[in-house]
Amino acid sequence: MSRFEVYSPEGLRMDGRRWNELRRFETSINTHSHAADGSSYLEQGNNKIITLVKGPTEPTLRSQLDQTKATLQISVNLTKFSKFERSKTTGSNKTERRILEIQTALVRTFEKNLMLNLYPRTIIDIEIHVLQQDGGVLGSLINGITMACIDAGIAMYDYVSGISIGLYDTTPLLDVNSLEEAAMSCVTLGVMGKSEKLSLLQVEDKIPLDRLETVLAIGIAGAHRIRDLMDESLRNHAQKRITNASKR
Repeated sequence: MSRFEVYSPEGLRMDGRRWNELRRFETSINTHSHAADGSSYLEQGNNKIITLVKGPTEPTLRSQLDQTKATLQISVNLTKFSKFERSKTTGSNKTERRILEIQTALVRTFEKNLMLNLYPRTIIDIEIHVLQQDGGVLGSLINGITMACIDAGIAMYDYVSGISIGLYDTTPLLDVNSLEEAAMSCVTLGVMGKSEKLSLLQVEDKIPLDRLETVLAIGIAGAHRIRDLMDESLRNHAQKRITNASKR
C-alpha cells in the first residue's frame, strides 16, 4: 500500500485497520476528583481528551436560572499544541466558529439524554480539554462526556456513544482518523444505548442517499461496540473500588 493510499485493494487502511475496525479505545473515570464532581480521561486512537463535570450547582447569574430544569453548559478548550479537526478548517476565526458549532451540537445531544428536569434551578457545567486530536473528535467528545456524567452521578436515560464514519468511494470506513476524515465525506453519530435511536446526526459534505442507510447501520453497530467498551471500563472501575474498600 502506498504512503498516501486511503484504502488499499487488499482492504487495508493507512493505519492497518480493516474497514469495520475501531481505533484503540481506552477510558477511565474519577481522574480529577479534586477538580470536579465527575471526570474522565479518554483516548480514542490518538485523540486524548479530559472531561470535567461540575454540578448540579446553583447558578451565579439569574439569567441562567430555569425553574423547570437544569441549564447545561459545555465548553471545549484546546491546548496550544492541539490542531483542530479537519484540514479544511484553517484560520483562528474558522476554528473558533467550528468550536462553537461543536459546543452547540454537544449541548443539544445531551439535553436529550440527561434528566435535566430532576435538577431545576441549577446549572451543570461541562468543561472539555482536548489534549490531542486525530479525527472523529466530536464522537470522542461525546464518549468523554458520557463517562464523566456517569462519574458525577447525573441521571441519564442511557449511554450516548459517539462515532464517525467516512465514505471512500462506495466503501464505508468506521471510526475515521484525521487523514481519512480530510479525504472523504464523513458522518458523526450519537447513539443512545444499544438502540438505533440517534441523539446526534451530523453530516460533513455530501453522502449519496443510496449509501446513507448503509453508513448509518455500520455507524450504529460501531457505536454499540463503543458503548460496550465504556460499560466494561465502568464495571472494572467499580470492581476496583469494591476490592479496595474490602481491604480497609
